[in-house]
Amino acid sequence: MNISDIKVFIRDNNQLKAFVNMVIDDAFIIRNIKVIEGQNGLFIAMPSRKTKSGEYRDIAHPINTETRNKIEEMIVAKYKETLEEALTSADEKPAEEDNAEMDNYEE
Repeated sequence: MNISDIKVFIRDNNQLKAFVNMVIDDAFIIRNIKVIEGQNGLFIAMPSRKTKSGEYRDIAHPINTETRNKIEEMIVAKYKETLEEALTSADEKPAEEDNAEMDNYEE
C-alpha cells in the first residue's frame, strides 16, 4: 500500500484539529479522517457514521495495528507540517501589508 497524497484541512474546534483526505495508490480516496487532540496527544479517527442504535461505526479502517500506526504517523506528520506552514504564512502577511502601506505613504 502506497499513500500517494494527504490533504489536510485545518480546524481548531476544541479537540478536533483537522479533517484529512488520504489517497491510496493514486486510486482510492478516504475522506473525512479526523485529527483529534486527546489526553495523550494527537490521534486519528477514521470516517464513521451513526447507526440506528446510536453508536458510531467506522466506514473504512485499517485491519491491523501496523497499518493503523503507519497511517496515523503519516497523517499527524502532514498535519503538523500544514499547521506550521499556515502559522508561518499568517506571520508573514502582516509584514507584507505593512510594506504595502509604507509604499503608499506620502510625506
